[in-house]
Amino acid sequence: MIINKREVLIMNYKISPSMLSADFANLDRDLKSVEAGGADWLHVDVMDGHFVPNITIGPDQVKCLRKTIGLPFDVHLMISEPLKYIERFADAGADIITVHVEVEDDTQECIDLIKKSGCKASLVISPDTPIDVLAPFIDDISMILVMGVYPGFGGQKYIPETTERLKGIRAMIGGRDVDLEIDGGVNFETLSTVVEAGANVIVSGSCLFSGDMKENISHFRKIMDGAKK
Repeated sequence: MIINKREVLIMNYKISPSMLSADFANLDRDLKSVEAGGADWLHVDVMDGHFVPNITIGPDQVKCLRKTIGLPFDVHLMISEPLKYIERFADAGADIITVHVEVEDDTQECIDLIKKSGCKASLVISPDTPIDVLAPFIDDISMILVMGVYPGFGGQKYIPETTERLKGIRAMIGGRDVDLEIDGGVNFETLSTVVEAGANVIVSGSCLFSGDMKENISHFRKIMDGAKK
């Protein structure tokens, strides 16, 4: 499925650099470069060392980041029990909170709590999860995130089967006001593929943080514009 021109006109495309690839020794510098470079959101990866084999940051760190950057925070919770932390991340400054359908907590309860906390609710599926699990929730969320790699570490290669998964979810979304986000392995070579497949929110880490952020974001937008035609 390639997006037709009418869909392009109503779809809002966004770039959300992943802070997982920032230099944490110079985090203030790197995050300010994201904002100055013209990004739309900041993608904040939260990992607990249990749901995924890596540990990153918690709500206290997100609260500190909120003081230094004004972009919307696109917070991806890769944690086993998000119900314990949703309100804390909302209070810390999250704008969008994404939870995995594979977690131990009830998915609908997570969605309801995210919205009650004043944030936009989003669901994410890992590469081995059938896309059909999203169908019962699609009218109650603002975004779907598709992992193009196995969650936990940055710098991985894009899984080719993700393309068909994006197409299927875009068809499932139909005319609903639901964003389709892709995270994992998106770079200058794979970007056009995911846009043509239906993704309109692009997360990229190592590619965007390598070199000049503003130039890289500009290059992304040119590729996206070409893929939408």
